[in-house]
Amino acid sequence: MAIPAGYKNILDSLTTAVIVLRDSLHIQYLNPAAESLFETSITRSQGAPIKDILIDSEDALKTLYAAAENGQSYTRREAEFVLTSGLRLTVDYSVSPISLDPAELLIEIQPRDRLLRISREEDIISQQETTRILVRGMAHEIKNPLGGIRGAAQLLDRELNSEDQKEYTQVIIAEADRLRSLVDRMLGPNKAPKLAPTNIHEVLERVKTLLEAESRGRISFQRDYDPSLPEFQGDKEQLIQAFLNIARNAMEAAFENQADMAGDEQPTITFRTRALRQFTIGHKRHRLVCRVDVIDNGPGIPPDLLQNVFYPMISGRASGTGLGLSITQSIIGQHHGLVECESEPGKTDFIIFLPLEDNQ
Repeated sequence: MAIPAGYKNILDSLTTAVIVLRDSLHIQYLNPAAESLFETSITRSQGAPIKDILIDSEDALKTLYAAAENGQSYTRREAEFVLTSGLRLTVDYSVSPISLDPAELLIEIQPRDRLLRISREEDIISQQETTRILVRGMAHEIKNPLGGIRGAAQLLDRELNSEDQKEYTQVIIAEADRLRSLVDRMLGPNKAPKLAPTNIHEVLERVKTLLEAESRGRISFQRDYDPSLPEFQGDKEQLIQAFLNIARNAMEAAFENQADMAGDEQPTITFRTRALRQFTIGHKRHRLVCRVDVIDNGPGIPPDLLQNVFYPMISGRASGTGLGLSITQSIIGQHHGLVECESEPGKTDFIIFLPLEDNQ
């Protein structure tokens, strides 16, 4: 079927991806939105079977064949398409038969990943704000009596003559100081970031150098940097701390996996940077955003822990305090960014989004 020029101009202008199939689900037409969505072109794909651009999507292919045979329209919500690149897309799509002889199908596809991600990020930001309010309230209630306990212990210490008894007051003072320090760490950075021109790759290289020293060369680092990324307004020292918290967790996870695998796999951390244009973080759209991936080949984060991994005092390790990722989220939040996490056995990816426009 040749699409009339007038209709083709309309289809080419749509933001909805449109595909026309015929001859046993071979591609007849893709509009520009579909070319972008499926990372291909009509020149390359015309005449090819649809399964060439949709791999590992058996449910979708079966229903397409059924529609071609029965001539029935149908709509699917939040279906998953897998592209040849390995990218997984969540989409809504509708199939409408155009003719039965020969069988021709019109498929309209609306990607849902962006909307789902925005909704998920709004939930994360809301959770962060709720957590921040709860922690600040709890910190106030804890620090006030701690100050009284410490002051009373100091006064008592001055009145005591026995060194044995003074030992107990010193324990009270030391423990009060330790608890106060813990509460301060839960609150995160207590000062506004000192914004200055910052290069994200300098931050990552500093983190890499620190971890190489800590691990004594036992961990492998892979770097996949986008050299086109510009400088942005950020607090370099705070960002180093934020990325160090993530990368240190990644290093410990990679070592844990190596121990479980009896040394068969080299512990590896990958730093990847990319520029994203017209990208939405939460409810705000940014002209240019830096995406940083910190990927480790550790055992992964259990699904029941993944949703709560940024809450204070939540840790997957017996020796962990559960404060590092909470502090990281707070620092990145002060830079108007966001941290997300995706994890499966053998791969955990912490994804950091930072706006690159002036964020003062």
